[in-house]
Amino acid sequence: MKALQIAATGMAAQQMKVDVVSNNLANMSTTGYNPRRADFADLTYQQMARPGSVSAADGSMLPTGIQIGLGVRPASVSVVLGQGSLDATGADLDLAIDGNGYLEVTLPSGLTGYTRDGALKRSADGLIVTSDGFPVVPGITIPTDARGVTISPAGEVWADFADRVEPELLGQLTLSGFSNEKGLEAMGSNLFLESPASGAAFSGAPGLDGLGNLRQGYLEGSSVDAVREVTELIKAQRGYELNAKVITAADQMLAATTQVR
Repeated sequence: MKALQIAATGMAAQQMKVDVVSNNLANMSTTGYNPRRADFADLTYQQMARPGSVSAADGSMLPTGIQIGLGVRPASVSVVLGQGSLDATGADLDLAIDGNGYLEVTLPSGLTGYTRDGALKRSADGLIVTSDGFPVVPGITIPTDARGVTISPAGEVWADFADRVEPELLGQLTLSGFSNEKGLEAMGSNLFLESPASGAAFSGAPGLDGLGNLRQGYLEGSSVDAVREVTELIKAQRGYELNAKVITAADQMLAATTQVR
């Protein structure tokens, strides 16, 4: 009886969907988080009678055949790209990306990471870093005697000094884009790595080449839709229960078979 194995694959699929939904709900307050979606595909089919097979001596063919499905399998867990709301914080080094693009950071391993989390900080040496202390590319150092920092939508970083009238240009932040953002490899801590599926990163000034602008004093909120996620959670729960009932029904049928005398 194939129903037991088929229903088991259905329960495993719904369990994965619940895991994905729970992760989305857990990250409702994560800066720059985009929700994930679990996609599924049907498994192989047992061809008991192939469509188009000859069914009679006169050459008549089966119009549909008999194909028995063997269950479901996970196909992908993809990112649902979307712009989160921009929440005002007023902090000098809080940056929201209004549009496409990622900030580039240098990881301790030497690899290049990418993030939309613009909650930037200043290190002990004045270097602009992420909340985890990773330097933002290109490395821009804010002097200790700077009275304030202004970051333009185009990424230019200006510092104001008490003894000067004109601000000083410290550098320009850049953004990186990808031909397939969904192909980025998530590594946690709001960081992503380039992968063969994402394509090579291209960098440029904010506002150019399809890249978004920077908004100083704002942070991008999570784009998770709580109502949608709870709805998906209920659907997954009901799907799990229905597959469990199939297993119960198959068990009862097998029990009835063993009791035949």
